[in-house]
Amino acid sequence: MSEVVRYERRGPVAVVTMNRPEYRNAQNSAMTYALDAAFTRAVDDVEVKVIVLAGAGKHFSAGHDIGTPERDVDVSFDRKAVLWWDHVDKAGADQRFARESEVYLGMCRRWREIPKPTIASVQGACIAGALMLAWTCDLIVASDDAFFADPVVRMGIPGVEYFAHPWVLGPRAAKEVLFTGERFTAHQAREWGMVNRVVPRADLESETLTLAGKIAEMPSFGLALTKKAVNQAEDLMGLRSGMDSVFGLHHLAHAHNAEVGGDSLAGQTARSMRDTNNAK
Repeated sequence: MSEVVRYERRGPVAVVTMNRPEYRNAQNSAMTYALDAAFTRAVDDVEVKVIVLAGAGKHFSAGHDIGTPERDVDVSFDRKAVLWWDHVDKAGADQRFARESEVYLGMCRRWREIPKPTIASVQGACIAGALMLAWTCDLIVASDDAFFADPVVRMGIPGVEYFAHPWVLGPRAAKEVLFTGERFTAHQAREWGMVNRVVPRADLESETLTLAGKIAEMPSFGLALTKKAVNQAEDLMGLRSGMDSVFGLHHLAHAHNAEVGGDSLAGQTARSMRDTNNAK
């Protein structure tokens, strides 16, 4: 776990840090399970009241790993989020559906239900699959240099697997973000209601920890019940069933790409996606 994710206790706050800065903290399966282990450790520690998710280096995360040397799409994993068969000996849509049900949609839903408040501390890039990581958190504190985007419509895919866009952005902002694929600023994200606070880059860590400390003064059980209450309200507004329906469209797009072009990502790479969106 220490290779790709760091874990640190700061009083009643657990800080979980993605640690692949050389690849902009691109999320491979090893990182997914390291994150899950870190979150489990924080949940099991009775002294931890709040969990902070951060990214080492210049960027929070560039999203799913679709091109680094450690990309591990063909590696078996210890399934924890869903009870489905392993993906490695499957082909086509069977393989993609099995893997993404577990390491993307399933894991994000698992983390959304963590019974302790979670705060995403976001700087630099928060792109595509990284949105999923931030959106599973209860609060988002962003630096003034943070930028966000979900450009996967360029692949012909209607958004990342954890399709929370209409709920965290609102329907019209969600359509703009997806239709254009363009990145948007932390200030725009706050205006849309996606981000709670925007702070100077130099103050991101301290401001996040200050907020976490204030939350940690509340009773743990009260926080857990309040989190569950808000999550249940979101689900009653269609969040969970909406995700299920769009996950099917997501895989229809993958299958279409593979059928007409032989590549489920429509020929897009990490570099082409980055260059198109002018990430620095």
